[in-house]
Amino acid sequence: MQIGVVVSFIELLKVIFLGIVEGITEWLPVSSTGHMILVDEFIKLNVSAEFLQMFLVVIQLGAILAVVLIYWNKLWPFHRKPAEVSESFWQNYSENRLVGSLQQFADNHVSMNKIIMWLKIAVSCLPAMIIAIPFNDFIEEKLNNYVVVAVMLIVYGIPFIIIENYNKRRRPKMRRISEITWTTALLIGVFQVLSIVPGTSRSGATIIGGILLGTSRKLAAEYTFFLAVPVMFGASLLKVVKFGFSFTGPEIIYLLVGMLVAFVVSIFCIKFLMSYIRKHDFKVFGWYRIVLGILILGYFAGKTLFA
Repeated sequence: MQIGVVVSFIELLKVIFLGIVEGITEWLPVSSTGHMILVDEFIKLNVSAEFLQMFLVVIQLGAILAVVLIYWNKLWPFHRKPAEVSESFWQNYSENRLVGSLQQFADNHVSMNKIIMWLKIAVSCLPAMIIAIPFNDFIEEKLNNYVVVAVMLIVYGIPFIIIENYNKRRRPKMRRISEITWTTALLIGVFQVLSIVPGTSRSGATIIGGILLGTSRKLAAEYTFFLAVPVMFGASLLKVVKFGFSFTGPEIIYLLVGMLVAFVVSIFCIKFLMSYIRKHDFKVFGWYRIVLGILILGYFAGKTLFA
């Protein structure tokens, strides 16, 4: 009995550490999935392989809930009290009584700009839904390894440095989400598809894409945060369905603790990142990725050589 308690406590410490890693790396453009795969080399949870695969995705919900909390006023489009509308969203109310009433209700209780924002986010999700989901099993089986992670860390670290140097000579064309066009939203979604390869970083791919397409750093980061909400909710749901909802007591505790830790750490990490990019660019993350990728290749090469 005492041994069981000790083992459970040790596993809980591992879960807390994984939650901390998730909360930090989900929002910084350094690849949370890549870091989780690497952490697993040194800290192995005493759980089934099926649960671990699901756990590493589902604890990201904690990080997503941090975005929802911080940006609630920017994300939630509905309000109970009638708004003071200086100008209707609609050119004219329809003569049809039902349609006209709905239009008036929307003016009073719905932020149509936020509805349009969510529609643009939906457009950004389309490429991942069409391209990434069919290859999900293949990627997990063939690409979830340290070589791919290390190479992708390096390969996508270089563009951060090059693009930021190039970006110094330009002024952003888009500083607010309302200025993101439908085409830009779709193209950011195409960049997001690149992140299906472990080590790439979903936030890194979309931030690079946004900057290249003319958004400010702040806008690229915020849009990346918002885009993560439906993407990660969808990915988590798929993982739970695939796992089968058959959790043991300890597994439920591991999930809840992991999500809670990721949630708390993400709040601080998001605020840090948004404060950091007001005065700095993303090049430091590019250098971090390159150095980490080289260290990983060196570590595993040495491990294989001296095994």
